[in-house]
Amino acid sequence: MGPSVYFYVTYVLCLCLGLLCVLLVSCWSSQWRGGFAWDGSALQFNWHPVLMVSGLVVLYGNAVVVYRIPFTWKQRKHTWKLVHAGLMIIALFLSFLGLCAVFDFHRGFHIPDLYSLHSWMGICTVVMFAFQWSLGLAGFLFPCSPSWFRSTLKPVHIWIGKAVLILSLTSCISGITEKLLLTLTGATGEPYNSLPEEAKFVNSLGVLIMVFGLVVFVILSKNKWQRPQTDNENTHLLLHEDVI
Repeated sequence: MGPSVYFYVTYVLCLCLGLLCVLLVSCWSSQWRGGFAWDGSALQFNWHPVLMVSGLVVLYGNAVVVYRIPFTWKQRKHTWKLVHAGLMIIALFLSFLGLCAVFDFHRGFHIPDLYSLHSWMGICTVVMFAFQWSLGLAGFLFPCSPSWFRSTLKPVHIWIGKAVLILSLTSCISGITEKLLLTLTGATGEPYNSLPEEAKFVNSLGVLIMVFGLVVFVILSKNKWQRPQTDNENTHLLLHEDVI
């Protein structure tokens, strides 16, 4: 099996796992939590896990590997920079909507904000994500940014990107556990430690999220799957340096 075939098998697995994560978190919110609304009720909270898993994990994870797709290597890198930035801003927008959903829900039920470890981690993740996107926009898409800034920023950008993905996975897993602990109580006759059907389903969702993250990191860890630096890009960089 050649390297490109191996990549596409891994990439298709990544896509399928991502879609499955979105499907399962949507089924959880609709099947066991009563569905969706945007009226400050408990049904509004149900948007929170769906939007966070969809944006902060699945869309973000696919955005970070977009440069690794071999068929993009013969195309202009700037085009795929725009695709990468566009996917990231959609993921960031979904994350902000997810935060709005939970804050509105807390306000309606007079629940304190940011009291749990999960909420602290989630806020830190979204703030770091927003900082990462702004820094990437300034460094890699603004034509006036100097080449020395881009070369200095690149390893920092990559490191922060991986850190955000790790924090996103951790925040989602901790949020799933927190929600199950709060909703599955002895009063319902189905405590979490008895492993009812909902707990089994959502634990499976958590495992899928972890596996999705591992597959993304497999793609990122393969040096041979990095986009090669083309002669055109090298020439453009040299011309840019001469202008500066």
